[in-house]
Amino acid sequence: MENYILNDREKAILRNVIHQFILTANPVGSRNIARKYNLGLSPATIRNIMSDLEETGFLGHPHTSAGRIPTDKGYRLYVDSLMEITDLAAEQKNNIIRRINQDSSDTEDLLRISSIILSEITNQLACVTFPKFESAILEKIQILQLSSKRILIVLSIKSGHVKTITLELDTEIELKDIEKVQIILNERLTDLTFNEIKKTFTDRIKDAENFGNHSIIRLFLDSADKIFSDINFTDKAFITGAKNILRQPEFDDAENFQSIIELIENKDIIIHIMDSKKPDGNSVSVSIGSENPSEILHNYSFVIKDYKVGETIGILGIVGPKRMEYSKSIAAILYIADILTSELKKKQ
Repeated sequence: MENYILNDREKAILRNVIHQFILTANPVGSRNIARKYNLGLSPATIRNIMSDLEETGFLGHPHTSAGRIPTDKGYRLYVDSLMEITDLAAEQKNNIIRRINQDSSDTEDLLRISSIILSEITNQLACVTFPKFESAILEKIQILQLSSKRILIVLSIKSGHVKTITLELDTEIELKDIEKVQIILNERLTDLTFNEIKKTFTDRIKDAENFGNHSIIRLFLDSADKIFSDINFTDKAFITGAKNILRQPEFDDAENFQSIIELIENKDIIIHIMDSKKPDGNSVSVSIGSENPSEILHNYSFVIKDYKVGETIGILGIVGPKRMEYSKSIAAILYIADILTSELKKKQ
């Protein structure tokens, strides 16, 4: 059953059942398909084919209805090979660009408005994360003395972003020692990624204690993972569109309503899934129902794409009921990811 290959008529029926279910949120019957879609098949023939699709796991049959609904397996086949990705209308694209140009004075504003626009277009919950620093290439380290025992480390990366972190030392330090350590670190770490630095930091500065205050070097050795880690990911993300997703008919049910409220309030879960399911290259990742790791997410689908700022990568995507308009959602995500990449490049 698992390797069952659909013939053309079965594919056409499955595609149209999914289209109709996305449109109405109601189980789909054979007469409905025969009436609305010009397939040249009788309701009886369509009913038999739908029965076969149920037997092979592509459609389900709710107990309270004579109609069928797509299963996770059915949605997966639809997304992978049956649907057509339709481009956004020119007017919609122009509106996106206008709003972004109007409201994106800095990176944070740009990510926020992109999340809002994505949610409005798809009517789902949208998430846009700040670029992650894992693949960021270090351009320069600066060490600033805040007091006799406190220093501020400023990490500038080639994409134009900056990360800062304050550290406490056990002993007092002098400015000349800070300058020596700063020179050594820049000589040995510039042009490396954060990941490379974390993995090889000890080897790269193992003889550096000969060139400055030992306490500063020890502090860097003890804190390398912290210094060259990513920014707190949860705090650096925009999740928008609660009102939009709650308009979906699935959430008229009290249990489903409570489920989505809990998901909205726990954005750690959304961000973790977005991060773990992020695609490679130019593709879009679609994670459907039971493909998600947690049972509380089995009624939802995630559609995820990355965007780039130089060497750093951020993520944008949506989460919503499995009964979502995948084609339109993917088109919106692809376009907004391109716009984000382009606009952020201008800000470098």
